[in-house]
Amino acid sequence: MSNLGVNIGKLKLKNPVMVASGTFGYAEEFKDFIDLKKLGAIVTKTITLKPHLGNPPPRTCESPSGLINSIGLENPGIDIFLKEKWPFLEKLGVPIIVSISSLNNPEEFIFLVKRLDKIKKLAAIELNISCPNLGSQFSVFGSRFIQKPKLIAQDPKATYNLIKRLRKFTQKTLIAKLSPNVTDITEVAAAAKEAGTDCISLVNTFLALAIDVKTQRPKIATVTGGLSGPAIRPIALRMVYEVYQKVKIPIIGMGGIIDTFSALEFFIAGASSIAVGTANLINPEITIEIIEGLKEYLKKNKIKSIKDLIGTLKV
Repeated sequence: MSNLGVNIGKLKLKNPVMVASGTFGYAEEFKDFIDLKKLGAIVTKTITLKPHLGNPPPRTCESPSGLINSIGLENPGIDIFLKEKWPFLEKLGVPIIVSISSLNNPEEFIFLVKRLDKIKKLAAIELNISCPNLGSQFSVFGSRFIQKPKLIAQDPKATYNLIKRLRKFTQKTLIAKLSPNVTDITEVAAAAKEAGTDCISLVNTFLALAIDVKTQRPKIATVTGGLSGPAIRPIALRMVYEVYQKVKIPIIGMGGIIDTFSALEFFIAGASSIAVGTANLINPEITIEIIEGLKEYLKKNKIKSIKDLIGTLKV
């Protein structure tokens, strides 16, 4: 029988298929569509210290083979999350990974990590230091556009400094979710590893723009948004491959996974596990279908463990 089990830091998964943050809500929204207990892990929608309404609409639009979104981390804040969302999640019997971020002050990460570290049943913490949708990426100043400051994950030094500090406050598995909007993804990945992260999540969305030619206005209220879906898969795969070659740390691969074969590409490129994002919005059962597909692939090709497939790209 083929073994789908993988390890990410202290976290042991019965299978390597999880759902990506932001596309699965807080899991309860999908309870009528799939058996949540079959998932390898669930990553929650990103939580911030205080409640946040997110960005103004329109916040999503379709693009060729993809989706552009600028939700802006809409969430109820840590207090309401623990009171209203966590009770359902902790009873599932599936590893729960809580994604956290900061809207303005990186110090908020410390408060969130300290709070979550006290929750025994919490499996891991994802550090979302790469969301491109925290308000408009550009602000109007007269007739010019001025780019806002870098994301933490766009600066290796900032990434190192934050994770190094957070590592002191928890022994739980830390996952650093990195941005693809960089020159060299391996530099940031190496900084995250050196600082003490247990795993790297690759990749978050690509900064993108869509225009309504009738109105000559952006289709997204914040002008730009994050592009996800099959359109980004070849680039995401390249980044996973590059990091796997240079940084020896578990990788959660994501970016346009829509079926078993696209999931397999990420394992072959070097990912230890995968997360399904945009595809959940198209087919709520896709994660279960991928789990079954991986079993069949291993059986058909006489591969004993999914671990034997990781990083097997022949160049």
